[in-house]
Amino acid sequence: MAVLRSIERRIEAIFEGAFGRAFRAHVQPVELARKLAKEMDEHRTASVTRVYVPNEYTVYLSPQDRDQFSSYEEALCNELQEYLGEHAQRERYALPSAPLVRIETDDDLEIGVFGIAAKMARTSQSVPIQQPLPQPAAPAPQPPAYEAQAYTPPGIPLETAVATYALLYDGRRCPLRDATIVIGRSRECDVHVADPNVSRRHAEVRPDGAGAYTLIDLGSTNGTELNGKRVSHVRLSEGDAIAIGQIELTFVRE
Repeated sequence: MAVLRSIERRIEAIFEGAFGRAFRAHVQPVELARKLAKEMDEHRTASVTRVYVPNEYTVYLSPQDRDQFSSYEEALCNELQEYLGEHAQRERYALPSAPLVRIETDDDLEIGVFGIAAKMARTSQSVPIQQPLPQPAAPAPQPPAYEAQAYTPPGIPLETAVATYALLYDGRRCPLRDATIVIGRSRECDVHVADPNVSRRHAEVRPDGAGAYTLIDLGSTNGTELNGKRVSHVRLSEGDAIAIGQIELTFVRE
């Protein structure tokens, strides 16, 4: 496999080198997207149950190539980050945090030539890689690792509503009543989690009668864990810890 990869890279070098010098043009965004996805694939690391890939990428461009993106560089980086997140979702990769793409200038590069550096970085907003998620007894308010929205039933003010149980996550509180709560990456979900490891409709907490609630995995890509074990359909008990992607929710009595 290593020999084949070496031959492939030599062929790429011939075509991108000799022919590139003859017909050199500015770097195009689609080239960057394709090469970033390839860097992600080539730097994957297999763990016990997941395949991790880098979450930070730095693109080095010549001064002339970077100038052409000056008017929309931030938007381009956001688009490339979204592309990488979708690529990771398709390939079922796991990331320590949402992908981050930066663009830097390298004066030694010529027009049409660019480089990419990829690394797997831990940030203050990511959990330790391949270590169990913590189970705090009383979560304290802190900056959320990912954007999430607390659910409030229509017409019932949060401060006056009375609920038997609730979900606590990232210092927030989602009361549970007689409605099904959907958790996922889609902004239409009751609990929105902006994490590429989370499916659009990942899991739900459904009332099960007599004040009980059931956790149901909705066929997600990376699965749902309860107290460290993967589950598909299970009744919740007070103090249960639900792990979905990089976020943890605690089922508590109000």
